[in-house]
Amino acid sequence: MRVEDVRGGTNGGTVSPSAFAMPEGMAMRYDLPDPALSDYLTGYAIYASSDRTPMLNWYLPAPAMISVLVDAGPLTVSIGNHRFGPLDRASFYGPTSRAFRTETHGGIAVGIGLSALGWSRLTARSAGDFHNRVAPLSTALGAELSARLIEGLDALHDETLIKPLLDEVFCGLFDRPHPRDDLIRAFTALTVTDGVIEMKDVDDRLDIPTHELRRMATRHFGMPPKLLLRRARFLRSFIRLITADGLNDYSMIDSSYFDASHFLRDAGTFLGTTPRRFIASDTVFLRASLRARAAVIGAPTQALHGVAKPASTVPNRSSADPDRLQPSA
Repeated sequence: MRVEDVRGGTNGGTVSPSAFAMPEGMAMRYDLPDPALSDYLTGYAIYASSDRTPMLNWYLPAPAMISVLVDAGPLTVSIGNHRFGPLDRASFYGPTSRAFRTETHGGIAVGIGLSALGWSRLTARSAGDFHNRVAPLSTALGAELSARLIEGLDALHDETLIKPLLDEVFCGLFDRPHPRDDLIRAFTALTVTDGVIEMKDVDDRLDIPTHELRRMATRHFGMPPKLLLRRARFLRSFIRLITADGLNDYSMIDSSYFDASHFLRDAGTFLGTTPRRFIASDTVFLRASLRARAAVIGAPTQALHGVAKPASTVPNRSSADPDRLQPSA
């Protein structure tokens, strides 16, 4: 796949093309996985840049993700004081509780969001082993999956073929049920429910002892339940503020926050700085992805997946060629 002439993506469906507006030389695309995979994969993302000069971008804390580079790199990732890279072509981003920064050099990056349920069915390893870490995909989930993704993507000439390829690669990998399926689904739903933050409330709703919930959350979600609930609460609030351009309107923050200072303390934990300073940094791809993902997948970020129903149409289509990523007008 070539990216030399790629610009901002557009679409011809009911989703507004403005959702995919990007600076010149950059583009993105979001696709929903096949419905049979929707419990396990939270979405496919494609980021492209034709500019080979180094570019910094910040991203919000998120659940686990697989990333594959196509004609791209070197890529490095910084999470807190830890720097990972240059990364392998296929990498596994573990669940994060800190915003992370990437340094890229153009090309195409394909992201595959992995739910806790998907992780539980792919491997017996604990997601907690990869908390705030990035590792080669071959190390985390095996050399066979890594090779299939790299070889398959390298053989494509058209970004519209990425979704069918990914659906094919992952078809059948999640067929073995996990004994904790129902509990994992139920806790996932609670993490995206406004106002749910107290562990006593969660224990009562799930009818599970706190110590057992902690083991389950660390194993499948990558971190303790209290931290997951705080992360979700903060992201719900932060995204409401930045998408409404109302960083001073704290009436929009989650109902379980006592006041603005309580919210700002969480910003220090999850962003490492204040919301205003974070947004003023390198967040070009982040702000664009929040709009595009919400328009296509139904939630602005992977950590809040399931908040809204997905859009009924596939994004990034143009009237001239309904499946091609096109330059913006």
